[in-house]
Amino acid sequence: MVQAFILVQTEVGKAAAVANAIADIAGVVSAEDVTGPYDVIVRAEAGDVDELGQLVVAKVQSVNGITRTLTCPVVNLG
Repeated sequence: MVQAFILVQTEVGKAAAVANAIADIAGVVSAEDVTGPYDVIVRAEAGDVDELGQLVVAKVQSVNGITRTLTCPVVNLG
């Protein structure tokens, strides 16, 4: 199982709608509106890195109102 945080920037005024739409995508554990340089932080999980990539590119990035994403895979260092 691969987990990742996906940091999302949205168009002005679209954060809530984007978070709600992303929350309904299979593989998304949570999607929260936040303040700061990113507007939404998503926690996602997938079976492997390729599946995670497909989740981000084919599903998350297709949500209307997203301008940029940054995917941060979770690593276990010890």
